[in-house]
Amino acid sequence: MINKEVDNISEAMQGVSDNMTFMFGGFGLSGIPENAIAELVKLNIKGLTCISNNAGVDDFGLGLLLQQKQIKKMISSYVGENDEFERQMLSGELDVELIPQGTLAERCRAAQAGFPAIYTPAGFGTEVAEGKETRDFDGKMHVLEYAFKADFAFIKAWKGDAAGNLIFKGTARNFNPNMCGAAKVTVVEVEELVPVGALDPNQIHIPGIFVQRIFKGAHFEKRIEQRTVRQKA
Repeated sequence: MINKEVDNISEAMQGVSDNMTFMFGGFGLSGIPENAIAELVKLNIKGLTCISNNAGVDDFGLGLLLQQKQIKKMISSYVGENDEFERQMLSGELDVELIPQGTLAERCRAAQAGFPAIYTPAGFGTEVAEGKETRDFDGKMHVLEYAFKADFAFIKAWKGDAAGNLIFKGTARNFNPNMCGAAKVTVVEVEELVPVGALDPNQIHIPGIFVQRIFKGAHFEKRIEQRTVRQKA
């Protein structure tokens, strides 16, 4: 069994540099790789293309990289919680590619599976399809979308073992599984890192073959974007 465990976040980040393309798991602030993002801020690498469902909020998640002007392009589907993102996009400082959410997920999954492209009906007849190949399947038009090409995928999981086998918990099982193995290098931070054999094989969501590096995260804030509670009667 190949040991994928690394000692710390610094070792996990070996090879990252300016002008790379990164994938970030998560949906809103749920299941985002907090330790990886914090380390990228610390490293202060620039010119990044980030593939993520969301852009975080102003002072958390990918919003931290946006604050430091480290991102040159965002490829996302939901970006409505970040004022700095809006400012940079409207001022022309940030290149933005908005993608239908299902298409974003499938382009990740295609990269994971080794498929070069997919056909999807989403976006046909809109600006999304401009300049792209289209094709009729059983009387319904589809748009050709290429699989993503990324240098690193940064993933957050609940439990993992030294071989890279992963279990996700609750809503954190969002874009994280599709992004595992969808980049040249997949780096996973986990809340619990256990020895090989400690996980029930029937409960594993992603096998270790899709992971290159895994480490135990030092801290997880797990912030909630908009906390809503029921009023007391």
